[in-house]
Amino acid sequence: MTTIDPAVSSGLHGRVIALRYAPALFAVTMFTSALLLFAVQPMFTKMVLPVLGGAPSVWSVAMVFFQTALLAGYAYAHFLARTLAPAKAAYVHLGFLALAVVSLPIGVAAGYSTPPSSGIEFWLVALFTASIGLPFTALAASAPLLQSWFAVSGHEQSKNPYVLYAASNLGSFAALLLYPFLFEPAFTLHMQAALWTFGFAMLTLLVGAAALTVTQVKAAPSATAERGAELSWNERLNWIALAAIPSGLVIAVTAHITTDVAAAPFLWVIPLALYLLTFVILFRDPPLISPFVAATIAPFIVAFLSISILLGDKTYWLTSIGLNLFGFMVLALHCHGQLYARRPAPARLTEFYLLISVGGVIGGVFAGLVAPNIFNNTWEYPVLIVASVLVLPGAFAKGLQGFLRASWPMLTLAGAIAVSVFLFDVRLPSGSDMFFQLALAGLTGLMIWKRNQPAQLFGFVVLAFAVTGFWQPGLKRIETSRSFFGVHKIVESEDRTHRLLFHGTTIHGAEKVRNADGSPVAGKPEAITYYYEGGPYSDVFAAAREVHGRLNHVAVVGLGAGSLACYRREGENWSFFEIDPEVVRIARDPKLFRFHTECAPETPIVLGDARLTLVASKQQYDVIALDAFSSDAIPVHLLTREAFAGYLQRLAKNGIIIAHISNRHMELSQVVGAVAASHGLVGYVKLDRTPQSILVSFKANAHLAVLARSEADLGSLPQREGWKKIEPGDVAVWTDDYSNILGAIWNKKFAK
Repeated sequence: MTTIDPAVSSGLHGRVIALRYAPALFAVTMFTSALLLFAVQPMFTKMVLPVLGGAPSVWSVAMVFFQTALLAGYAYAHFLARTLAPAKAAYVHLGFLALAVVSLPIGVAAGYSTPPSSGIEFWLVALFTASIGLPFTALAASAPLLQSWFAVSGHEQSKNPYVLYAASNLGSFAALLLYPFLFEPAFTLHMQAALWTFGFAMLTLLVGAAALTVTQVKAAPSATAERGAELSWNERLNWIALAAIPSGLVIAVTAHITTDVAAAPFLWVIPLALYLLTFVILFRDPPLISPFVAATIAPFIVAFLSISILLGDKTYWLTSIGLNLFGFMVLALHCHGQLYARRPAPARLTEFYLLISVGGVIGGVFAGLVAPNIFNNTWEYPVLIVASVLVLPGAFAKGLQGFLRASWPMLTLAGAIAVSVFLFDVRLPSGSDMFFQLALAGLTGLMIWKRNQPAQLFGFVVLAFAVTGFWQPGLKRIETSRSFFGVHKIVESEDRTHRLLFHGTTIHGAEKVRNADGSPVAGKPEAITYYYEGGPYSDVFAAAREVHGRLNHVAVVGLGAGSLACYRREGENWSFFEIDPEVVRIARDPKLFRFHTECAPETPIVLGDARLTLVASKQQYDVIALDAFSSDAIPVHLLTREAFAGYLQRLAKNGIIIAHISNRHMELSQVVGAVAASHGLVGYVKLDRTPQSILVSFKANAHLAVLARSEADLGSLPQREGWKKIEPGDVAVWTDDYSNILGAIWNKKFAK
């Protein structure tokens, strides 16, 4: 009679149970792994914002890290699956997960408190790697490893392990929806990190249970499963290209829609959630949406995007965001549908995911790192839309020569438009708006007409981008430049009397440069836009001088075109604090704007994040003006309780803090009121309601909040017209550990 070791018997019994429930076990484990993987992305990126500021590029670079770490995890999984038996691979991976547990809880790594003045993108990648590289890579490897284990588990449903990828992406999708709408408003970052650590420990146990199903498989999958037909490198390159386009698009679309709202998780996660949802829809038999449907709709979407995304009209911003998100999802469905149709045999599963990840990194690096350094505008978005046309069915049915033969007339015309603008400065004449709109309508019609002929559609799409990018009527573009913190456009009004500085689509300052007769404006420039004489800013500085007489020291956070410099009076010591070196260059160039050189030529400009540089200045200021809020993409980290604690260290006795909170999308006066109350400050707010037209009078309605230690420090401001005491209401105080952007948007749009 043979005696069975109790430990062996227990192990066999555990394997039988695990195998019986394998589909559910693997689905739950992959769901949990993906939930953790994609919850950490917005959570940790939000942790980084107080270190670096609220630029949309922070998320773009973060996405590059996430995609690169995903590639590292997939490469590790592919290596284990190719070289080790599943049982041994399971022990190795469980050891890797245990090592990652030791590195928790997550937080910003030591030594990364101050960003450098240049090379911020690579510094940020290093920060992410040092802080969360280990647990993120371990999580990334779990999905392909679990699928490869399921493929050789012997379960009757193991012939198509790709369906588990839908469960994985469903977990990712759930994380990205739950984070901004549940976890961010309800929990501090400290509590979020604690919950995430608990979830990671639970995942390690689930992976251990899943590993029981393959404890008896003694050979690597390459020896136990059919590898299918040999793959050509052309097919592998197709996988990479089809993955690269939507991966780049998710970064480009996110940057496009967040430029004028906020660097906030709820906006970051929407494009990424849609990206993952396409995998849920398609990686199953049958798919929830046929790839044929996406391929049919894609040309219509491309046509409308190609005539709209470079125009920069934010009048209907919500409609614009919706169109871009819908268009992105259709293009991602089209690419990912082709990927699933081209999937290899299960034995090549880890190679398939590895090459998809390679494509993801290529697309992410292009959109997040390369494009900002080679383009002076956000051209990566149009480039990726054009690339999506190249993968439409039948695009190269007649070969490369046939493709070029069909598209060359439109490409030649697009090139001629670019040459006419850059070499000869040919512009559409004044009053040509109707002609321009008719031309766009005509191009749209031609693109829809040629929707089933991808080569000709490609040519028309390139032509549409050339027309909208180079031949917009009205404003004459003087210069366009780009930095880590955004795109800066300097343009002149249609009558050439005013010069304007745009950050994204938001005006950051304007100056009258010519009189109506064409003669140059002499003397000191007049502050206009938000800063015009008679507006809220003039009220504040007049009241401050009532209290102090001459202002000894003034700190201005945010430079823009330099308009506020012209509020300086002789004998006053002003300092500007600006995070973007490109803005400093523009404001200091008298050929572009004269505010700084004419009104405050000796005034220092301190480069860096004001959260750090202002506190480090050691000076006491009578006025601290927070003017970094004139763009609708607010830097949240400048509105927290910790930020105001730093400002108060630098605020002189009887001093005041001005917060410029003009915003189309968010109600910020209650946010400022809450943080003021937390520091025992008194505050007043004014929303300028004077009828204005920015492109006619070049004046804009500012929304200002002014805070002081006592009401006496505000002088006559409380009695001036339009100023009201700030009531914080029931808004929770924003901190470096907690903020609620979604609530601020809700209060702006719906609260009475």
